[in-house]
Amino acid sequence: MKHPKEEVTFVMLKPDGVRKGLIGEVIKRFEQRDLKIVALEMFQPTHELIDTHYPKDEAWITRLGEKTKNTYEKYGYDLIADFGTEDTSKIGPEVRKWLISFMTSAPLVKMVVKGTHAVDVVRKIAGETMPYKADMGTIRGDFSNDSPALANKEKRAVMNILHCSETPEEAEHEIKHWFGNSETYDYKRFGVDE
Repeated sequence: MKHPKEEVTFVMLKPDGVRKGLIGEVIKRFEQRDLKIVALEMFQPTHELIDTHYPKDEAWITRLGEKTKNTYEKYGYDLIADFGTEDTSKIGPEVRKWLISFMTSAPLVKMVVKGTHAVDVVRKIAGETMPYKADMGTIRGDFSNDSPALANKEKRAVMNILHCSETPEEAEHEIKHWFGNSETYDYKRFGVDE
């Protein structure tokens, strides 16, 4: 069992976060909560890297379609007019394509963040996944007002600034996927590790 201060998580700034100039702001917010950045890199992702980041299993893809259908029903939009079908197994792959297109549209910044309850604390700092629901004071609440309704109407992915692992297991998998065997750096933070 790891010491609580040794927990790590994976964070990736998405194209909208990079284009809005939020790299420093995001890092600052993590560091203000006594978390450490132990690996960091800006890179231009390939289609293949992003394609392997998002699940390809039928259930996950159909769930994307179901979420889209639910959004359309909630706001009274015409699913057939925009997608030509109500079949969630056909809508899901289209939404997945939007995600891949969005994620390859600009450089991304990937990082490993370490500290006490890193997974949960990073997610709290980031805010709700859907920016229009995120509280003010969170990264998404302060810098985005996007929603699935708007994204679906514009045929694109939701722009929510960053991705953060949901569980320690997901963090371990994503760190391995995005950093491979690259070294992470351990150092003492003044006032935090002393």
